[in-house]
Amino acid sequence: MGKPTNQGVNQLKNQRSHQAIAEERVGRKCGALRVLNSYWVAQDSTFKFYEVICIDPFHKAIRRNPDTQWITKPVMKHREMRGLTSANKKSRGLGKGRRYNKTNGGSRWASWHRRNVQKFHRKR
Repeated sequence: MGKPTNQGVNQLKNQRSHQAIAEERVGRKCGALRVLNSYWVAQDSTFKFYEVICIDPFHKAIRRNPDTQWITKPVMKHREMRGLTSANKKSRGLGKGRRYNKTNGGSRWASWHRRNVQKFHRKR
């Protein structure tokens, strides 16, 4: 709490992965395309490289295929900005299976709260 001058920037850690940030940057650059997902390609001592899969929603092959036409709908614009890609969901603490069945609330705030709030149990 307090004023921003007292918060500092040196010890701040990213809440989202490098992969999620890469998807967001590509989504901003290529506004007409829809970001489907991404995967790791390579890394060196300084950078990580991800390949981001983008889809043209106005391509006839995409629009005619029932399996892929869901991404052409207006509600699917900028999925990467709203945390709906796989890398973003992982950062938000969402998933399927036994490892994710204790996710509180399933929201960004709930995952942050779970990681940062200390619980003290009373001894009875």
